[in-house]
Amino acid sequence: MTTAVSAIAVPAFAYSWWLGCYLLGRDPASSLLWRAAAALLAYGIAVVAWVLSPASGLAQLLLCLPALCWAGVAVGLLPRTAPEYRQANRGWLIVSGVFLAVAAVLPGVGKLVALAPLAGAMVLLMRYRQGVRPGALSSALAAVAALYALGLVVVLAPIDLGAPILVLAALGLDLLLMGFLVAVADAVEAGERLQTDLSRSLIFATAAVALCGGPAALTMLAAPGLPAVTVLQFVVVGVVLSAVGLAGPLRAGLDRLAFLQDERLRLDRAGLMAAADALPRRRVRHRTIALDAEEFQRLTRRALEDFGDVGRLLRSPLIDLPAVDRRLAGRGPGLADQPLLRAAELRAVLSEHVLRLKPAGVFGTTEEWRFFNSLYYCSVLGLRPYQRRPQPDGLDRDAKRALDWFRRYVPRRSLYRWQTEAAAMVAAHLWRDLVGTDPRWLAGAGGVTRREPVR
Repeated sequence: MTTAVSAIAVPAFAYSWWLGCYLLGRDPASSLLWRAAAALLAYGIAVVAWVLSPASGLAQLLLCLPALCWAGVAVGLLPRTAPEYRQANRGWLIVSGVFLAVAAVLPGVGKLVALAPLAGAMVLLMRYRQGVRPGALSSALAAVAALYALGLVVVLAPIDLGAPILVLAALGLDLLLMGFLVAVADAVEAGERLQTDLSRSLIFATAAVALCGGPAALTMLAAPGLPAVTVLQFVVVGVVLSAVGLAGPLRAGLDRLAFLQDERLRLDRAGLMAAADALPRRRVRHRTIALDAEEFQRLTRRALEDFGDVGRLLRSPLIDLPAVDRRLAGRGPGLADQPLLRAAELRAVLSEHVLRLKPAGVFGTTEEWRFFNSLYYCSVLGLRPYQRRPQPDGLDRDAKRALDWFRRYVPRRSLYRWQTEAAAMVAAHLWRDLVGTDPRWLAGAGGVTRREPVR
């Protein structure tokens, strides 16, 4: 291995591995972030394979994997209202597996067949770009995908544009841009800040690359021709960057292990760490007032989906609602700046507005009950009717009846539609309460009058 190869390969591997882990740590439950992270981690493994055996069939195949994962990212960004959304997200993995198998048996330039799913997914994304947020995301992602495809053509086809390691580094840069764009989309969807949290993690990653990547590169140069040493150094760099990218989940896992016998301490520390991790990602309060009606409705739906997740509620812009301020003021002075209490009060506010949807009388399954049932039992109580694992213990008779009704008579698509409509009703109630308390929400920060959410 030459000095130039190690100087490029180690940082390319390190930063792609870090960003992949960072995306996983942002929201481990997000399939979109998992797909983007898989593309970055696959590229990192491809860099190691390329360093060990340049232009080998395995290295070439591994470089095709990010394109297939990128196709999954594109279909994951489609608006849920798109007719192809469900089919594309269900069939993406199967189609990618087929094309990967075909690419594995084809030599050299034939492996470019792996670009077909990416091309199809990007066509779909551009077709529905009006429903993708932020607005310029589709075009930016398509431009970066085109650059990645061009770089893959240069690597797999007999085209000489200079040192292959430089083209490999250019592919890594394209993937880093893709990961950044996906992080932006996730932050916009959640109503969170990205810059502060990402900058913090990037600074830690840069320090780790300098302290760990440099010695690893020098070790590989000092022991040329020893694959075991090369692999071991990349493993060390990968472990360190994984700890940086997955700092929050790793810390929580170590706490569960260290305080296995002290549940109270474990829960207290988990709450404090969730609050600490949420602070860099919370939207600035003055920007919350500038929410328009459509975004307010969308964030209300997301907060209802995250009703049982304190960490996500801590990052929700709705945590700064005047209704939350009023409830905290009623509990005593000096409580408004305590994030965990704000999350608890936001949960109480949402619960109150969901209960407003409850019809008079005993539990029922008629048409007038469907909105309340879909939100109260599936969001507030956290029931998951279509999961096979046991539901929470201690359910009352009405909850058991609702669970059985969902399983027997309510299709998934109908439940999702009812939850969306019910969340719009809750958002309308919150909005009316909001503008009646603080008229600034009628005009927002920019002084533009906004319409009330429909319902």
